Parts: sequence; structure tokens; C-alpha cells
Amino acid sequence: MTYLEAVADFYTEVAETPDVGLCCVQSTPLKLPDLTVPLVMQEMNYGCGTTVHPAELGESPTVLYVGVGGGLEALQFSYFSRRPGAIIAVDPVDSMREAAVRNLKIAAEENEWFDPSFVEVKAGDAFAIPMPDESVDVVAQNCLFNIFEPEDLSKALSEAYRVLKPGGRLVMSDPISTREIPLHLQKDDRLRALCLSGALTYDKYTQRIIKSGFGQVEVRARRPYRLLDQKNYNLDEHLLLESLDTVSFKVPIAPDGACVFTGKMAVYAGAEQYFDDNAGHILQPGVPLAICDKTAGNLGKFDEIVITDSTWYYDGGGCC
Repeated sequence: MTYLEAVADFYTEVAETPDVGLCCVQSTPLKLPDLTVPLVMQEMNYGCGTTVHPAELGESPTVLYVGVGGGLEALQFSYFSRRPGAIIAVDPVDSMREAAVRNLKIAAEENEWFDPSFVEVKAGDAFAIPMPDESVDVVAQNCLFNIFEPEDLSKALSEAYRVLKPGGRLVMSDPISTREIPLHLQKDDRLRALCLSGALTYDKYTQRIIKSGFGQVEVRARRPYRLLDQKNYNLDEHLLLESLDTVSFKVPIAPDGACVFTGKMAVYAGAEQYFDDNAGHILQPGVPLAICDKTAGNLGKFDEIVITDSTWYYDGGGCC
């Protein structure tokens, strides 16, 4: 049995019998006017963060959600795109798709504005998305891609890139690891299905995104997720996993590399009226300017420029 078959078997089980607390969701539950999330959807919330960021969802986008789960985020996405077929939810597990369809019918009973036709639940997987090239505005996945081995992760990212329109957004929430996960844990298929042993480090995770063609990556949130303790996981020392929420844009990669925004700021502390690096960045004295990490490295070479640390909470604006 391959690790993907083991994962499919596991999620068949939790689709048929919801496993409350399977994933430890660290983000604050999204609360919106007139949105009621059925209890069964909450019980099947198998994510590690959130991919539903209202600022990303203006103008009623077409959203492809990979790994439907209990349908919770498909419902939340449809709040912003109230039209038939606006949300396409893809999942390879028959039981999970069936559960999501049932849950969406319950959601229609509890939300006057919602119609199940807003969400189209389709068979398919992350490696062969049943959608044409450049057909959706947003691709989203929550706590799924971390299950994949690195080369499979690259395949999934390439498929997401393929179906996105130019300028479209890949919105993801995945566990990452603060150091390399030991091989004996990586080989444990159940721990992988539990989102505990397939996580990459932050650098390796973001580099996979960039190598798939995404020219801009923005970190929306980064928080502690789970601790793999020394005794129970046979480790030399405790290993912390973190939950990382990112938005990656299908824009060209600049000649000097992709832009990754992690919440850094540049502040000019010199005596002149302004600072111009002749690369598109003009700083006013004492006024912070949001910059990507690449630009932070370039501007940090100037004595009169102060670069602040990453906040890991970035929501747009600034220069790269």
C-alpha cells in the first residue's frame, strides 16, 4: 500500500465517523453576518488554519477548493461568491465527497442565503485537477499538501498554477516544521495522514512554491501548531510544528528572484528629505514601508535604513 492509499483509507474513516479534534485549528473561527456553520461541519474541520481571507475574495471569484473535507470552507467561500458553480470542491475520497454534499444540504437549511448549487463537489485529486487551464481565480487547500512527499507536493503546486488565471491566488494553510523531521516519522503513514510527519521546513516549503512559478508569496499567519515530544516520538529533543497561512500569486518571477512578504518594514533614519534606492523604493524619514524579504536584504546594506523583523502577519501593501 502506498502512502497515498493509506491516507485515503484514513480519510474514508474520518468521513464516515467524524474525528473531533483530529487537527488542532489554531486560527480564530471566521464569523460573518448571517453565516451559520452546521455542527457536523465544525466536527469535520480537518484543517490547521484557514484559507478564507475576506480581503482575497472581492468581486465574487471562482474558487477551486482541493480536498473538500466536511465542506466548511467551501461554505465560507460561497458566502463571497453566491452563484451556481462558483465554488468547485475536488476530493478523491468517495466518502468525503458524500459527507460534504450531505453537510452542504444541512447548511442550506440553516442559512437562507445559501444554495447547494453554489458548490460543485467533483471527484479528482491534487495531481490531476479536473479543470481547464487558467479557469479559476483562487485555488485553496487546508492541511492537505503537507501530507504529500516533496515531489508530489511539487506536482500539486504545478497543477494549482496551471488552473489559475494570470494574477490568480493560491491560498494555503499547512503545518511546517521548525527543523527537518526525522526519517522514522516521515515513513509513518498514519502520522503523515494526521498532518504530523510530512511537514517541510519554512524555507523548503516556500521554495517549492516559487519553483512552481509563483512570483509573489505573502505570509498571512504563522503560529505554533503541535509539539512532537521527545519521549512519545522517539526524538533527541522536542520538535515544534507551526501552522503557516500563505497567499501565492501567479505573477512572473522577477529577474532577481521572487518576492516573499513576511511583514518586514524598512524605515529611513537619515538626514535627507527622503531615500531613493533607484530600484523603485522611496522612503520618507521615520515612515515604515512594507517590503519583501529580498528588498530587506538589499536595503539592509545601508547604514541609514532600519529593517524590522518579520511579523509573519502580512496583508498587502508595500513594495518589492
